[in-house]
Amino acid sequence: MNITQIRNATILLEIGEHRILVDPMLSPPSSLAGFRLFRGERRKNPFTALPNNADELFKTATEVLITHEHPDHLDKPGVEWIKSRGLKLWCSSIDAPNLRRKGLDARIITQDSGDLSVEVIPATHGHGMIGWLMGPVAGYYLAHPDEPTVYITGDTVLTNTVKSAIERLRPQVIVAPAGTANFGIGKDLMFSEAELIELAKLAPAKVVFNHLEAIDHCLMSRSKLRQMVNDASVAEQVLIPEDGERLQFELSTDSPQVTLQTSEQTTPGFQKWLTAKFAGT
Repeated sequence: MNITQIRNATILLEIGEHRILVDPMLSPPSSLAGFRLFRGERRKNPFTALPNNADELFKTATEVLITHEHPDHLDKPGVEWIKSRGLKLWCSSIDAPNLRRKGLDARIITQDSGDLSVEVIPATHGHGMIGWLMGPVAGYYLAHPDEPTVYITGDTVLTNTVKSAIERLRPQVIVAPAGTANFGIGKDLMFSEAELIELAKLAPAKVVFNHLEAIDHCLMSRSKLRQMVNDASVAEQVLIPEDGERLQFELSTDSPQVTLQTSEQTTPGFQKWLTAKFAGT
């Protein structure tokens, strides 16, 4: 299995015969509104360009997977690119209806995942009212018989649901956002600094941290994160790839047999419409 970090939460996951483009934010620099609303500098997003090898990577994609519809995970250029390629898009039951209205071939992943075994793991994108306004989101555990298992957490804080999924599923690779996103008010919208360290300690094997150095409300830098994991003595299990960097993972001989569960997903309501209006999607 290979994972290539592209930018922010966008990765190319090579697992079995699949080349899955995850959370494609393809906008050129400074073409999206700033997300930070209070305190600190609000900037046009993204403030980094796609890596030089991005076009070559995109050409290999056989399908798309999104964790949720926020524009730093699926933007208008991403939607148009998927349409132009005619690719199938995997998503949760929460997002499928709206994505189909946008003209995408959206499939609910647990119903159409081919040779992959999949579990949708509910995620919580923040705390309190802000977390509710961010809407229901999801992470995904993917298993292929010939590859390491991977858990893409999506944008979430470290809930008991996430902890129990890691303990039960024992993923060999966890891909998690490390930007400690914050609008400038209230608690972080995803893993806090302390939760990033706790997540690394909970991980059965490797953690790939991304969602870094691309958008204005994610203030964590790669250099600070590297220092944090070194200080916490968890650097051995943590990978912090640069944009364009490819990581390779081998199947472990002691990969556990697990029973996947089906979770009941929340029906999106007013908050999904509200965040879409704010984002202009």
